[in-house]
Amino acid sequence: MSKSKPLAFIVAALSYSFFLFFSSPKSHYHELFLSDSFSDNASVAINLRTLTRRPHVAGTVANAEAAAYVRSVFTSSALKSHVVTYQVSLTYPVHRSLVLTPTESAKPITFLLEQEQAGDNPYANEVMPTFHGYAKSGNVSGPVVYANYGRVEDFLRLKKDMGVNVSGAVVIARYGQIYRGDIVKNAYEAGAVGVVIYTDKRDYGGDEWFPASKWMPPSGVQVGTVYNGLGDPTTPGWASVDGCERLSDKAVELSGDVPLIPSLPVSAADAEVILKTVVGDVGDGDIYPVGPGPGILNLSYTGKTVIAQIENVIGVIEGEEEPDRYVILGNHRDAWTFGAVDPNSGTAVLLEIAQRLDKLQKRGWKPRRTIILCNWDAEEYGLIGSTEWVEENREMLTSRAVAYLNVDCAVSGPGFHASATPQLDELIKIAAQEVQDPDNATQTIYDSWIGSSNSVVIGRLGGGGSDYASFVQHVGVPGVDMSFGGGYPVYHSMYDDFTWMEKFGDPMFQRHVAMASVLGLVALRLADEEILPFNYTSYALELKKSAEDLENEKLGHNIDVYPLIKSIEDLSTAAQYINIEKEAVKGALKVRELNDRLMMAERALTDRDGLSERPWYKHLIYGPSKYDDYGSKSFPGVDDAVDNAKKLNTKASWENVQHQIWRVSRAIRQASLVLKGELR
Repeated sequence: MSKSKPLAFIVAALSYSFFLFFSSPKSHYHELFLSDSFSDNASVAINLRTLTRRPHVAGTVANAEAAAYVRSVFTSSALKSHVVTYQVSLTYPVHRSLVLTPTESAKPITFLLEQEQAGDNPYANEVMPTFHGYAKSGNVSGPVVYANYGRVEDFLRLKKDMGVNVSGAVVIARYGQIYRGDIVKNAYEAGAVGVVIYTDKRDYGGDEWFPASKWMPPSGVQVGTVYNGLGDPTTPGWASVDGCERLSDKAVELSGDVPLIPSLPVSAADAEVILKTVVGDVGDGDIYPVGPGPGILNLSYTGKTVIAQIENVIGVIEGEEEPDRYVILGNHRDAWTFGAVDPNSGTAVLLEIAQRLDKLQKRGWKPRRTIILCNWDAEEYGLIGSTEWVEENREMLTSRAVAYLNVDCAVSGPGFHASATPQLDELIKIAAQEVQDPDNATQTIYDSWIGSSNSVVIGRLGGGGSDYASFVQHVGVPGVDMSFGGGYPVYHSMYDDFTWMEKFGDPMFQRHVAMASVLGLVALRLADEEILPFNYTSYALELKKSAEDLENEKLGHNIDVYPLIKSIEDLSTAAQYINIEKEAVKGALKVRELNDRLMMAERALTDRDGLSERPWYKHLIYGPSKYDDYGSKSFPGVDDAVDNAKKLNTKASWENVQHQIWRVSRAIRQASLVLKGELR
């Protein structure tokens, strides 16, 4: 193993990125963008109230009306706007039934499967019945088995430690740790015939609940999709345009991305009744026994699949000097119910940014590069609107996209969070230092960020939880995702409405304003700086940590991590040299060539063959965990191979681990060559 470069050299390279931020001739406009005269919390509140007036599930008239409103704001803000439509496969509930027979002699209990209205929302009766998007239709019965969070380890514990046979059972599991689609998949692989997923008050409840407090009412239900893919299930890898090729229903089922057993979401109140009929041992602090039975559940669900029109709303401010370089900001619009937090807090932020950019243009500002604002549709079903757009524009984005900045659940409470590909870390930190903390006027967002954990922690974008996934994991576009607050108790329920936001999420809408400031400032610097403010030294340091974590697993079986470590050292060297190049580069063509290297290095971390058994995911550094779509993994292909080898423990399976390490090493080496800009 070669020695690391001197620390002073690395610090100097990192420090140069700070210098870049204060040298822009357009910095005056950036200051204006942050000024009180440009921000408007009252306008944010009006936009959010309008967007959340009615439930607006993808494919419905209400969501089309919300799209028209977004476009009207884009147009009035001097953005060239248009709507891109796709015809996609969506599902809606037709029939739902859940009947519990507590014992052979007891009278069956039929659950109403309804959320009780709380507060005075006049459109509560328009909320769609609780269901899971893309749930399999079916009628199944079986003894109840409690499976905790429905993780792989929960099912292993049932089988190995407790001797519980899940085959033929209807599993009941709680939300809170992994993606709901993976709960259903894990239950199916354990032999279950159906799944009920509930909102446990230990995770989402309190002594009081909405509207008296922020907590989920006992009748509250978290709905959502159980699809394990991205984009329209009938058009995997290509866009769902009029007259396009589509997979048959049978082919979709064979893809492995749609569930093969029926499922329903239920409330904490209904789950409590079910769990009282389960017997067995209690362990690991769980308050419930596990079963099976004696309670028997009959779960019946019928859904309808339709080809529905969805609408992405696009707004463009063309760049003055580099119109063919795109800085893209995105948020989705569709919601399972009213969507005050998820996603329309983000939509309100996007509209606030649009309105501030309009004010800048009236002062004479024009961006160096093109800024594109995107309001996606059908995200809740499986990131469909953004994925179809990325698939349709793949080659253009590959050659022209500088970065993608995402905002979804922009505001659910206090506390700033950011995730990004690592070359954007320093840019985010600098932006956070220039925006006042909305909850403490004496400090910046950066100050409170440090104070919350004694260090700034930036997450990574390996999970599949929002619209950055197609950009980062399929094309290799650098990405950012930001929010205030974290998980919130009324997530995906009918109580996620304007009243909840006004009372608990952001009463003065100052967090929305702050989010628009920091996200917008990152966008402005990406659009206006002559040299792109990317720092791949940060990337190399992050990869070094991940490689050390892999090395520390001590896998044995002659697994050699050195090729990976060596490729990361080469990336670090290339990153340091391009930072030095930035200081001396002169001339428009030289600047353009250097920027192209900075932009394209992320693309080099993708592989045309994608992850093994998951070829749509092209990025070899960041991708979702195979067993939790929300989970983010570094080197996901290596991680998948290690999991498989530990199960099979064959020579071939361990050789595949080494092969995956080599694949990642080669990708990182390609990124180094791109940064150097030299052919060998």
